[in-house]
Amino acid sequence: MKIDFVATERLLLQPLSTAEAERIVAREAGDGDLWGEEYPGDGDVRACTGFLRGVAERGDPGVFRPYAIRLDGVAVGGIGFHGPPDDLGVATIGYGLTPGARGKGYASEALRAVLEVARQAGVAGVKGDADLDNPASHRVMEAAGMPCVAEDETLRHFYLGF
Repeated sequence: MKIDFVATERLLLQPLSTAEAERIVAREAGDGDLWGEEYPGDGDVRACTGFLRGVAERGDPGVFRPYAIRLDGVAVGGIGFHGPPDDLGVATIGYGLTPGARGKGYASEALRAVLEVARQAGVAGVKGDADLDNPASHRVMEAAGMPCVAEDETLRHFYLGF
C-alpha cells in the first residue's frame, strides 16, 4: 500500500521522504518546501530523527511514517507513526501543530485520517499517549475516537482497536 497524500476536508497530509525528513532534522527548508512559522517544531525533528533511524535499521516503513500536515499547502505540523506495528499489530502515533494552528480542530482531523490509513493497512489497533498536564492532546485523541484506556503517574494512554 503506497500513499501519495491523504486529503481531509481542510488538510493535506503528505508522507515524508527520507530527503524531506533530513531537511526537517536540519531545520533547513529546500526549494519548494513551504513551511509555516515555527515549523518544524522539536516534535517534528524528533519524529523525523526516529524515522531516519528506522529506515537505516529496517528499511522503508511504507505508510507507517511521518506526514507533514499542510494547510493551504503550508506545513503547519506533523503526524505519523513511530514505526511499523509491533508484534501484536499495534501502531503508535504522535502529532503536533505549530502554535498558530492549534485550537482549530486540525489535529483531530489529521488523526482521524491517519487512523483510517492504519485501519486500511490492516493493523490491529493504534495507541498514543499524552502527558497528564496536556488536556488539549487528550481531547484530540478522544475527538478522533481513541478512548483513554489507562493512566499512570505521568501519562494518559489512548487506544483504538480495529
